[in-house]
Amino acid sequence: MCYDEFMWTDIIDIRDFYNSPLGKIARRMIRRRLRDFWPNVSGMRVLGLGFATPYLRSFKDEAERVIAAMPAGQGVLHWPEETASLTVLTDEMELPFDDLSMDRVLLVHALESAEPARPLLREIWRVLSGSGKLVIITPNRRGLWARFEHTPFGNGRPYSKNQLTTILRDTMFIPVATQSALFVPPLRSAMVQSSCAAWEKIGASIFPYFGGVMMIEAEKQIYAGQSEAKVLQKRYVITTQGTPWGNSRNGPRSVVKRQVDHLP
Repeated sequence: MCYDEFMWTDIIDIRDFYNSPLGKIARRMIRRRLRDFWPNVSGMRVLGLGFATPYLRSFKDEAERVIAAMPAGQGVLHWPEETASLTVLTDEMELPFDDLSMDRVLLVHALESAEPARPLLREIWRVLSGSGKLVIITPNRRGLWARFEHTPFGNGRPYSKNQLTTILRDTMFIPVATQSALFVPPLRSAMVQSSCAAWEKIGASIFPYFGGVMMIEAEKQIYAGQSEAKVLQKRYVITTQGTPWGNSRNGPRSVVKRQVDHLP
């Protein structure tokens, strides 16, 4: 697969995938891992960016507020179907939310298609509260799911753990935990799908780096003000004023402390 050009997967295709038997398995397996990161979001404001609605439903009745922001290049759908819509169509590089307004952000079906990716993460950094946390779910570069284009995880740029860690640190996040999910092969075989629980258990214990998706949690990093200019160490030498050492006929000698930037 060529990653020179990035295209958003159409939202109808993603919706149809999650309505399929394979998509329902993916949603169930990933949701379990996500709950390991966020076991309790009571009273929090949760934002899903990309196509996060399959994973936001479990937070909807628990959090203070849940919003699904869908990038314009992907499209938007009404969600949840049974109530007023909680979705918004947005430019992912200019989110329509105030600074420090979100406690949790879930980024799924987004980073692998966003180009460039760093401005997207910096925008997420802006809307996160000081104690906010981000979870990114992306196709795993080592996994099978990134190699099959009949699922949304087979489109865009897959990531490795090291790549995600690097891009997070570059955008002022601190990675704190990583997990993998989707060890079941992305096949439409009923026999394979019926044994998905066994695949997940065996894969997580024996092949932890080969799950279909990489999930990483990060905290917002806030720097204290610090200049990037070179700071010179203060060094001092003892010098004399007046006459040279040993010549007291022309007056007394005095010793002074003179600051210099460098010593030979």
